Amino acid sequence: MSRDGVVRRRGRTRRRRTAPVTVLLCVLASLATGCGIRATSVPVDAGAAPSRVGCVLPNDRESPDGGGATSLVRVYLVCGSRVSPVEREVRMPGGRSSAERLPVARKLLDELQRQPRVMEDTAGFETAVPEQLTISKGTDGDPDEALRLSRPLDELPRYALAQIVCTYADTSAADAEGGVVLGGPAEDGSSDGDSADDATGGTDSGDSEPAAPLRRYECGTALRTHPQSAETAGTQL
Repeated sequence: MSRDGVVRRRGRTRRRRTAPVTVLLCVLASLATGCGIRATSVPVDAGAAPSRVGCVLPNDRESPDGGGATSLVRVYLVCGSRVSPVEREVRMPGGRSSAERLPVARKLLDELQRQPRVMEDTAGFETAVPEQLTISKGTDGDPDEALRLSRPLDELPRYALAQIVCTYADTSAADAEGGVVLGGPAEDGSSDGDSADDATGGTDSGDSEPAAPLRRYECGTALRTHPQSAETAGTQL
């Protein structure tokens, strides 16, 4: 057999051997195309699986029970590692004058102490404000905008302090610049224990503990995103 005949015979043999492989590749390619898969030579990183987005309320917010005139107020709750606002319809004392500061502060504190509503809870909101916490006006010598809490500021949960500051800011509970002046309880030195000391020659009842120092806070981005810094965020007055 001539050399050309041998070459032709070997070529036909190679074609017969590669034909099944070619057919298989075509079938696989057609299946991939039918499933919507595009071939690519570049590795694709699809990233992490999608997760539920929290801290966002639906448009159909819950309305408070009961009738009467209501105001739309912004209350800051804990969500994740920050404090974020939710809007609630609340019956509020009217006006922004200094005379309304304490009633407004107390109403807003009530809202902060409430357990989150169903939609708020579903979106991941919660509150850190203690239920037993109360608020009162400043004592003698305090500026007009001062408010005093029933617990020392450094004993409050830091997230709770951030909630209170940001909720009070830009309301009549704040000062003219939107700052919030807070202090712990004012000691009046008039307890029965002092009288007993006097009877035994003890401490003079007129010597009372000084009122806890006041601090002025602002609800800035740093406080909202890092509530754990609330304890040292204020400026002492």
